[in-house]
Amino acid sequence: MTAEVAMAADVFGQVDGTEVLAVTLGGGAGPRARITTYGARLTELWVPDRAGVLADIVLGHTDAAGYAATKAYLGATCGRFSNRIAGGRFVLDGQVVQVDRNEGAKSLHGGRAGFDRKIWDISEVSARSVTLTAVSNDGEMGYPGRLALQVRYWLDEADRLWIAMEAETNAPTVVNMVNHSYFNMAGSGSVMGQQLRTGAGHYTPVDADLIPTGEVRAVTGTAFDFNILREIGADLPADDGFDHNLCLSGPLEAKWGEALRFCAEAVDAASGRRMELWTTEPGVQFYTGAHLAGGLPGKDGAPIAAFTGFTLETQRFPDSPNQPQFPPARLEPGQRYRHLMAFEFKPAAG
Repeated sequence: MTAEVAMAADVFGQVDGTEVLAVTLGGGAGPRARITTYGARLTELWVPDRAGVLADIVLGHTDAAGYAATKAYLGATCGRFSNRIAGGRFVLDGQVVQVDRNEGAKSLHGGRAGFDRKIWDISEVSARSVTLTAVSNDGEMGYPGRLALQVRYWLDEADRLWIAMEAETNAPTVVNMVNHSYFNMAGSGSVMGQQLRTGAGHYTPVDADLIPTGEVRAVTGTAFDFNILREIGADLPADDGFDHNLCLSGPLEAKWGEALRFCAEAVDAASGRRMELWTTEPGVQFYTGAHLAGGLPGKDGAPIAAFTGFTLETQRFPDSPNQPQFPPARLEPGQRYRHLMAFEFKPAAG
């Protein structure tokens, strides 16, 4: 550990006898983010309401041991291929690749020891930025190719939070990294009364195993139509709520110095907290946390219950290695995978 890292980071606990660190970005009256080396996770995100009162709007645990003890992926950087792969199997250059199956017959978020279970290194850190690095070896969880990984979190001059996930490979492989934060714009309670608007004109229907059927269906007239701001719980598609890939419709456009497309706006009307998300990716997994029903121990012992957080996992589409009509997830040597997310926080009008 360099002297710079030692000064900026504090100990967040241990996992399997290895020290886990955490870094806090920002401070004062503006947004503040806390990131840990266990899974390159976002563990806290403090955002002001319309009166300037800060609340932590992401679900999480108090220390590293809490994250290691659960499989909820709270705040984690997930991969190598996030979301689901049918049968944990796909064909690459004529060869069948079998990866770890950790959700019945499927692979989810890279397998039992995906990127969320790595202890990442801090390579650079400042008051408003942290860069974490790791390696995914050839054959890890069954995936071909050695990946050099980097995740950078930073707050820009306008207090936007950026997340950049990057990877390079030495052999053809598939990559789909996501940030798996669960948001609650009020800071606590159910998210069913909070509001969402998305840039999605279509979604990918799924079968009973949550694998896309291959169809890309218009959201018009369905529960997936969030093209105007409306309550998340107003039209749940089933008892399990939302856990679906929405296809972002807008083109990439120049935004804050990058090529991004609009993903979503989330609002808590009572507090006025408002978040807008832009991304480079073609899809977003919108999940309303139905399977958090076990009452996981959250921060300071407060339980995490079903529907107390929602995800906006910008991504390539689920099962895309098996569905050639979907945007590709293949990465070649000499290419650089780069996935950007940008969050802007501006209070909604009272």
